[in-house]
Amino acid sequence: MKTIDSSTLSSFAPTATLRVGINLGNPILANEEPNTKRLYGVTIDIANEIGKRISLPAQLTPFKTAGATVDAVKAGEIDLVFVAIDPVRGADISYTPAYIQIEGAYMVKADSTINNNEEVDAVGNEIVVGKGSAYDLHLSREIKNATLLRAASSQAVVDDFMSGQGNVAAGVKQQLESDAKRYEGLRMLPGRFMVINQAIGIPKARTHYEGTTTYLSHVINELKQSGFIADAMKRHNIQGAKVAE
Repeated sequence: MKTIDSSTLSSFAPTATLRVGINLGNPILANEEPNTKRLYGVTIDIANEIGKRISLPAQLTPFKTAGATVDAVKAGEIDLVFVAIDPVRGADISYTPAYIQIEGAYMVKADSTINNNEEVDAVGNEIVVGKGSAYDLHLSREIKNATLLRAASSQAVVDDFMSGQGNVAAGVKQQLESDAKRYEGLRMLPGRFMVINQAIGIPKARTHYEGTTTYLSHVINELKQSGFIADAMKRHNIQGAKVAE
């Protein structure tokens, strides 16, 4: 098992506590029990394992969106985040290799004339997407003709869509499918419009961020190879995602 040297550790976790940002905007990775507020999920398991390996308590802070976790880590309020790998965020954040791959998909109303992903990017179409999410960042680069309508969070996408905004909803395939159960007259478009690689991110502003990234990359690779992440996905009944290669 690879160890982390003291100077790298003090730069990585300057408060002697591992401060972790947990993105609740992606239910495949993390969730919160409504009554107890207990956090659970794959990212919580990984965060606690990292804390155990570096002998520091893990302090978990929940955020509603991935964008909020990124802002917090850039501001130095937390030490690491679990987010999708994206070149825009990569300007300020150093990533480990991916640990999970998730599909991004589109959903439309049952009577929509749109039948496949290729028909979405057309003049007149309006795509509802969670503000600052990986899907927002991706579609902001790729969509040329349709219009993006940004919901406050990924969880709000389907509600905004059903309230009359847009004619396409975009997001995590499993979350869209789950949210759609609360309504009638919705259908998923076949396939996916992107694959999201989820990784650990740390701020490049830290003095020893390269050494920290190297250490965390070793940890992630060990957790993938040992079956830790696959077991966590089974334990939390995660479907529609896979351990990244």
